[in-house]
This record gives sequence, C-alpha cells and structure tokens, in this order.
Amino acid sequence: MERGVSMPGQPEHSVDFESQYGAHSKEVFRAIVRDELAKGAEAGEQARIYAELGKPDFVLAYLLASTLAEPEKRDLLARAYERRAEHTDAKAHEFDRKFHRPFPMLHSEATLDRKAARHIRAGHAIQPDTARQVPIL
Repeated sequence: MERGVSMPGQPEHSVDFESQYGAHSKEVFRAIVRDELAKGAEAGEQARIYAELGKPDFVLAYLLASTLAEPEKRDLLARAYERRAEHTDAKAHEFDRKFHRPFPMLHSEATLDRKAARHIRAGHAIQPDTARQVPIL
C-alpha cells in the first residue's frame, strides 16, 4: 500500500499525524503556539498539559509543532477529547442541578468528543464537525 493511502474501513496509520489532522488546526491556535514556543515553551510538554485540561485545539497545535512519536501524538489528542467530554458532562450535571432541568445537548457534545477520541485511537481521521465545542459559560 502506498504511503498516505488506506483501504476503506482500515486504520489510516500509514498517514502521518500532520497529514491526517493538520487541516483541523486553526490559525489562531497555531499563532499562540508559535508565540509560546518562541518564549521557550516545549511543545510536547505543553500538549500534555492541555490534554489534561481537555483543550484539543491547543493540543493539536502543539502536537503539530512537536517531535513526539506518532502514537504519542494520537494518544494525547485522543486524551484531550476524552477530558473535554468529562468536563462537558460534569458541567451538564451541574446545570441539571442548578437549573432543575436536563441539558441533553451538552451530553450529546460529550458523546461526539468520545467518538472523536475513539477514531483517533483507532488511527482514523475525524470529521470536521464530529467534535466541535459548545460554549459553556
């Protein structure tokens, strides 16, 4: 099989991380990362920190600038989506209690983030709107 080409239904491990996920990175995050790296931040360490905070946009931008191994990059990006799902579910439960009504849209967004994480861990691309973040005040 040619590099960058995968069979339908097969993992896309032969596609490098940047080719597979680079299009999902937004310029605003890449600019912030460039500034932070210029100040001496280490891309891999920053990606780990933002992954635990559940910030996949920052994680992706840092990973694209890092020299980490492909499997670690995929793991960190998936972890960021999983953590964001956990935060979103927690916020939904908090809102349920505070406003005495359910917030199913937040739970749906958390489900989409978990789906994105599974796709990334399996080596598949994610769809552009599969894991978009709903603003939570």
